[in-house]
Amino acid sequence: MSISPPPVPARPLGSVPLPDALSLVADRAFESRAGGARRALLFRGADLEAYHPDELFAGGRGPRAVFPVPWPGWTRGRVSLSPDGSFAVFAGQRAVRAVGADGTTLWEYRHACWGPRAGHPHTGDEQEVCAGFEHGSCRVSDDGRSVWVHVAVAGGEYDEAWAVLDARDGRELALLPLGDGAAAGSHHLSHPDGVHMGLCVGMGQDGILLYWGRLDGGKVTAWDLNDTADRILLDAHPAHGGFLTVEHHGADLRLHALDGTVLAEREERGEEVPWDCAGGFVDAGTVLACTGYECDEDDEGVRHWLLDAPTLEVRGRVAYPSDPGDGPARPLGDGTWLTYDEESGTLHRWSAAGADG
Repeated sequence: MSISPPPVPARPLGSVPLPDALSLVADRAFESRAGGARRALLFRGADLEAYHPDELFAGGRGPRAVFPVPWPGWTRGRVSLSPDGSFAVFAGQRAVRAVGADGTTLWEYRHACWGPRAGHPHTGDEQEVCAGFEHGSCRVSDDGRSVWVHVAVAGGEYDEAWAVLDARDGRELALLPLGDGAAAGSHHLSHPDGVHMGLCVGMGQDGILLYWGRLDGGKVTAWDLNDTADRILLDAHPAHGGFLTVEHHGADLRLHALDGTVLAEREERGEEVPWDCAGGFVDAGTVLACTGYECDEDDEGVRHWLLDAPTLEVRGRVAYPSDPGDGPARPLGDGTWLTYDEESGTLHRWSAAGADG
């Protein structure tokens, strides 16, 4: 179905020179917390830099905190910052490690190697990086009490697991086997209700696994969408009880209730142009979605679209007053979104013209 909505003018809210910061819009380098706190997590060499976007665009261009990366040669795992910013948790190739701002190791949770060859040897050097691009992920809970981790497991009936650790000492509180290992990578998303955690596991061409869980005493109560769907977890917003996903190949966007029930759906835009896996909630009533960034066959180039959040009806294509860079956009949930111009190394912040704020 061809869609020709009117353009929606974008209002510039600020620009900041920030070289090599594409990951802030193209990857899952942003953490939003219950209560509205947001932090941008940026790897620079052997350090992780944590920025507050409001401070960044208000002229405070230095990072709020800097954490030494425990394995400088390991660049594929995810990282999560505690809500109070006092420590960072890194998902490594053979361990999950919590690190203080001074570089002190607070605790470590060892697991099997994510390398693709089962039983391959290791030198014993903790900085050794084995072959393969596979990785897990981690997420500190919004109350700062626990850390959810997706890890590889060896020598058992399953090859991957979802574990919940005590944030104080890394002690395992609960473990949920996930079955045979097939992950290429994963990411977590904490639900704004402060209780539920989402886990999205990418298996390359073999598809996506999507789980939601909560910690009930000493066990993880979890459910999945894997029997009926092949979907990437995009975002959640405090005004909605559920979450937003995109189909693995971009065929459609969906708004779900937390149990997975589909509340709204929007198929490919226009001439079968797929949706990209970047996007999310601009605010309670608005979703921003992208096309063209991940599809070489889209001769229209990259486009950003605003949709009505409850229905996913397309309101219009975003029209920028100047070139924001030919890349994806990252909604922040507060009525604004970010784009990045790789050529100039500039991070831009926008809102829809006429919107409050």
